[in-house]
Amino acid sequence: MAKTAAGNETADKGKAASARAFSGFERMVAWRYLRARRKEAFISVIAGFSFIGIMLGVATLIIVMAVMNGFRTELVSRILGINGHMIVQAVDQPLSDYAGLAERFAAVPGVTMALPLVEGQTLASGREGAGSGALVRGIRPDDLTKLTVVSSNIRSGDMVGFATGQGVLIGSRMAAQLGLAAGDTITLVSPEGDVTPLGVNPRVKSYPVSGIFEIGMSEYDASIIYMPLEEAQLYFNVEGIVQSIELFIADPDAVDELRPQIEEAAGRQIFLTDWRQRNQTFFSALQVERNVMFMILTLIVLVAALNIISGLIMLVKDKASDIAILRTMGATSGAIMRIFFMTGAAIGTVGTIAGVFLGVIVCLNIESIRQFFSWVSGTVLFDPELYFLSQLPADMNMSETLSVVIMALSLSFMATIFPAWRASRLDPVQALRYE
Repeated sequence: MAKTAAGNETADKGKAASARAFSGFERMVAWRYLRARRKEAFISVIAGFSFIGIMLGVATLIIVMAVMNGFRTELVSRILGINGHMIVQAVDQPLSDYAGLAERFAAVPGVTMALPLVEGQTLASGREGAGSGALVRGIRPDDLTKLTVVSSNIRSGDMVGFATGQGVLIGSRMAAQLGLAAGDTITLVSPEGDVTPLGVNPRVKSYPVSGIFEIGMSEYDASIIYMPLEEAQLYFNVEGIVQSIELFIADPDAVDELRPQIEEAAGRQIFLTDWRQRNQTFFSALQVERNVMFMILTLIVLVAALNIISGLIMLVKDKASDIAILRTMGATSGAIMRIFFMTGAAIGTVGTIAGVFLGVIVCLNIESIRQFFSWVSGTVLFDPELYFLSQLPADMNMSETLSVVIMALSLSFMATIFPAWRASRLDPVQALRYE
């Protein structure tokens, strides 16, 4: 009789404990199942692999998305820092009144700068006959001072010679390729030269190098030469006119809103393009690559979630007798389902948290890690010649990181539903037959 009373009391406690969803009793049993004993070592190994897989998947997603965001941000900032957000070009008549047009454009609310430009392709040569293709950009000295991405990044020399119209500014990589330093002479050869009875002779002229700038984007540092506007007009035989006026605006994404105001300020027919149209193919390719990488790396988390399914199914089979005892003591099928749900969800939750922590640590030290692996391997990882940037950038986006966390937790929680449901549907009599 005493034993019967004790059994009834234990059953009543089990019913009371399992009456509330996710009660202390259910959490205790779930935590007990996470601590594997010696005979359950194989199940523990599967759970460990699931944890590692989710952690690495989440960390990889965060790191790759941060690097791709940083790559895009750096490229956009450098491309838009040196090129105008909107480009005004002539349609019916040349831009001979560029000074007045630039003043009217600069007066439009939202426009920060209006820079008249003359551009042309040349062959630049330095010491010992070394040559390289170059883009000469003629710009007024005062305007170049406002273009801080260039004027504030002069590594050697100064802008004194440029301001007096007697010198040019070249990029650091071009200076290295041609073996030039500040104060040396660079020779420019333009195919659009003077017309003579014998044909067109290329125009050849030498200029002193006033200064050497370094923007940090290898393509620009290796190809752009800044020349005083008046000298560029003489060199390219376009005296008194410019080819375009580049407009810099406070919000690069607001180009569509400013377009009618710019056209009205021009007072005549103009051809107006913006930075999105000029770089549409490039940035579209970056966006496609980013989306594809996200989908591919999500498979890592999915594989880890499938490991949770297999581990829980084996755990349910191993704990069949325990399930029968719990059901006999009064635990409901919902309580059994919640116990195994918490067991699997704990693996996904802890793995996701660890993955976020690992991803943040790597993103904060990405350049140091790159330099370390470059030193270990003896090779240049993230070569600036190929990737345009001199450093490996990482820009974590809070919304993207949150979406990665939600995706990982969702996959982990969904992976636990079927094994937990199977455990809840297990009949106590059939469960005892597993033993």
